[in-house]
Amino acid sequence: MRVVAEWTTRRRRAETISHQQLQKVPAARTIAQLMTTKRDHLSRAETVTLAVIEQNVPMLADAQALVGRFRAMIRKKAEIELEPWIDESKRSLIASFANGIANDKGAVHAAITQPWSNGQVEAQITKLKLVKRQMYGRAKLDLLQARLIGAP
Repeated sequence: MRVVAEWTTRRRRAETISHQQLQKVPAARTIAQLMTTKRDHLSRAETVTLAVIEQNVPMLADAQALVGRFRAMIRKKAEIELEPWIDESKRSLIASFANGIANDKGAVHAAITQPWSNGQVEAQITKLKLVKRQMYGRAKLDLLQARLIGAP
């Protein structure tokens, strides 16, 4: 029962925000998290904080809109929107990100238009590296094979 009471207390505190909390500038990481999370996944206090940030720093609101457009463009596979997005983003707070996208436009274009992904390969590489770290450097090929595939 105590666990439920503590959970509800934490939820109530997360839903309320004081004037003093609004005067304090959140950390950059907190602002980034708030701006990249969907509004319906934010608590009431986080929504109010985000609204105050957007009201006081309109350039952040513009950057948030551009990031949202980029996310939508990738998900919808709308390659036509890439060039206008890059041009508009180069004049915003996310200019360095836009420059990186522009420099690697071929890869971004392929990511938008091609149906495949290298996510499975990356996952296997990550798993292999994890096993090697767990074995404290003793991971020779025969040991890795036994550990990952199973004994022959």
